[in-house]
Amino acid sequence: MAGDVAAGAAVDDAELVSRLRIAVAKISRSMDRQVGAGEMTRTQIQVLGTAVRRGPLRLSELAELEGLNPTMLSRIIAKLDAGGYIRRLPDPDDQRAVQIEATPEGARVQRRLRDERSALLSARLGQLPSGTSAQLIDALPALEELADAMLRRTPQTTAAGGAS
Repeated sequence: MAGDVAAGAAVDDAELVSRLRIAVAKISRSMDRQVGAGEMTRTQIQVLGTAVRRGPLRLSELAELEGLNPTMLSRIIAKLDAGGYIRRLPDPDDQRAVQIEATPEGARVQRRLRDERSALLSARLGQLPSGTSAQLIDALPALEELADAMLRRTPQTTAAGGAS
């Protein structure tokens, strides 16, 4: 059982870890399919969301936050800029650098997508037995902690247990 795992211990049950990974991926893919963003990719939506929440910010900071290489980020920024979702600004601290921020249209689109995804998830939770919904809500702090740990990009381990 998950409750039997000591604090900070690795979960060695590959089947349970695989089931968790698959469940999270299915939820994410399902939300992507059911809440369309037009021509925007998942990565473009994520970058726009970060720009809305954290902007204005330097491209180097955005690349680090999103875990993207500068070339890929440059392409994403070009698409978001062409769509009118973000704008480029001169960095007040370094005229050679560029900052980006969401436009009012970008913020509106990001809010719409966030609200639609929340409504979809709420509706699905409402269709589950109340005990199941309560278990998922109770697991929220643990899932948030896992998400934060994943974003910190700590060294990964291989199936054999060594660092990769």
